[in-house]
Order: sequence, then C-alpha cells, then structure tokens
Amino acid sequence: MVHLRQFLLLGVNMAIPIKLEAFEGPLDLLLYLIDKNKVDIYDIPIASITEQYLDYIKQMETEDMNIMSEFLVMAATLLDIKAKMLLPKEIDEETGEDIDPRAELVQQLLEYKMCKYMAYELKDRQMDASHTFFKERTLPKEIEDYREPIDLEDILGDATLGKLQELFHMVMKRQEDKIDPVRASFGNIKKEEIDMDAKASYIASYIASHSEFSFVELLEKQQSKTEIIVAFLVILEMIKIGQVTISQNNIFGDIMIKVVKDFVAPKELIFTAG
Repeated sequence: MVHLRQFLLLGVNMAIPIKLEAFEGPLDLLLYLIDKNKVDIYDIPIASITEQYLDYIKQMETEDMNIMSEFLVMAATLLDIKAKMLLPKEIDEETGEDIDPRAELVQQLLEYKMCKYMAYELKDRQMDASHTFFKERTLPKEIEDYREPIDLEDILGDATLGKLQELFHMVMKRQEDKIDPVRASFGNIKKEEIDMDAKASYIASYIASHSEFSFVELLEKQQSKTEIIVAFLVILEMIKIGQVTISQNNIFGDIMIKVVKDFVAPKELIFTAG
C-alpha cells in the first residue's frame, strides 16, 4: 500500500487529467460561468467570476498561443474591471450618473449571446431542411403540351374589315409624310471616274499642237462637266507657269490662248492653290 506521504510526493510530478468543456472563446467561457452561477448579466459579481475564470485558465492545456492569448487578454480585462470597482466610482460629466466599469463587457456579452442564439436557430433550420423532400413533377406530357385554343373573336373584338382598311391607309399616309418631296425628286448621284493625269497630259498635248486657239473651242471638245473643270484648271496652271498667254478683244468676247515660243509639254502638272 502506498503511503499517503508518498502519494502526495508522487502527485507533485503527476498531473491529474481534468476534462474541461470546449469553449469557442473567452466570451463563451464567461457566459458559461454566468449561467452556472445563475447571476444577472447586468450585475456581474466580478470578483467571484474573475476567480473562477482564472481557475479555468490554469487548467487549460493548449500549445496554440493565438487561442491562449485571447483568454489571457480577457483575464487582464476582468482584473482591470475588478481593480476599478475597488476605487471610488467615476461620474459621467454629461449625464451625472455613475460609470459602471462592467458596462462595455456586458454589451459584448449581450451581442455575443444574441449571435450564438442566432447560430443555434440557423443550425436547427438547416437540420429541419435536411429532412424536407420535394416531389418531382409528374404531369403527363399531354397536359404539359396543352395550349388553350385561340378565339379570333376575342382577339379582333369590334374590329371590322373597314376599320382595318382605314388603319392601313392612315399608316401608309404617315410613311408618305416622312418623305421629303425635294430630296425624293433627286436622282442617284454617281461618282464620275476620271484620270486627272491622263486628262492633263491630253490637254497639254493639244496645246503643244496649236500655236493659238479659242478657249471655248477647247471646252467644247470635253465630254462632261468634270472634264471641262480639269481643262480649265490645266489652262490656269499653264498661265501660272508661263507656258501660255491669254487675250480678249472685248468684255464678253472669246478668250484666245496663245502658246509661247519655248513651250514644252510638261510630263506632270502639280496643281497648287493661289
């Protein structure tokens, strides 16, 4: 038989395993202690609750410092509240009432308790939903494909052939009113393709083969308005570079173009403004 003294000596080096309830955090442990002691959450006996809280901290066995640090911070908070309650009460300057050092902790506990109960409620609903089953649709294909017959009388109502014809004429008249009568009379404008370089070379060759000729006679040989404009530009360019001279006997008389003696038909004309 082991002597009592020997048992006590062995107990110094032996840790008796104590199974503790699992708490999700320091607030969870505080709520457990409040419920266990059946105290009012608005009037927490800080001294006894702090003592019980520290006892649970001492019995905790965890190597996770992140978890342990949370419980230690709450322990420090409880000790701070306990110390403030031993001092004279502080008075709120605005309301003139005593400041309860436990007020902030009580608010945190109430919010945590509400969230905890909401989590329980959601968990219960999830469990209830897992026992709910829905029946798939089993309607016959004939019923799914059924469509109510169309009643033409309900669709047409009081519409008659005369009213439909009147509506048709009204719509057509609106379309006609949208047409611009001036633009509608215009024909299709087609782009006239003309080789400017080839036309300029032709006129330059014509000038080289005539020492003097009528401007009107040159224009009459052109086939279109575009060719007339090109011929006019070529003559202006020739006058500008000093290849031809012009003369006119009276105001509305014919313009005579005379080629200078040293005229040389240019291979390429560059039309410049001014």
